Amino acid sequence: MDELVVCTEVYADPEAVYDFLVDFPQYARYSAYLEEVETLTGDGGPGTRYALTFSWWKLTYTAHSRVTDVEPPATIDWTITKDIDAGGRWRVTPTADDGGDPDSRETDAENATRRDDGSSAAPCRVALEVEFDPSSASPAVLDLPRLVSFDWVLKKAIPLIKSEAERVVERAVRDLEGSSRSVELDVYVDSDRL
Repeated sequence: MDELVVCTEVYADPEAVYDFLVDFPQYARYSAYLEEVETLTGDGGPGTRYALTFSWWKLTYTAHSRVTDVEPPATIDWTITKDIDAGGRWRVTPTADDGGDPDSRETDAENATRRDDGSSAAPCRVALEVEFDPSSASPAVLDLPRLVSFDWVLKKAIPLIKSEAERVVERAVRDLEGSSRSVELDVYVDSDRL
């Protein structure tokens, strides 16, 4: 399995971040290639199914996903349910110390940022983790133009996964914080294809 992890800090409460991320249909606003996310069943919890319509170059494809587990406000796990072995999770990790250490509270206060409503939020860590096996994809699922091989499509499309994951995380941070800023991303890749 190939693996990609994109993470950063966001200045918002973990509960607000989780509520934002569990609203999966909004992701189409963040991606250059994801045209639509349709909720087939569910409310974002385990068992919720989505149809994700991607469009790139001359190709359109609808993937189907299912939420497999949630642990509010920490994780949302999902899997692709047809045509490719893939899945992932959103992970939200508070960076503030919940204990009674006064020194850590001062550090948290220094790191906090003011929101539009006048309150402040210490940063939390947000990670999008994706695992996939490109060799599990079937050429039969795409209506390819003549003289275009499935291998060529994979070679061109797979590197887009990394840039799209980065774009989704950056744009989600912008909406969560209510303003634009330079977002420092930590990116981990375990793949020869990305």
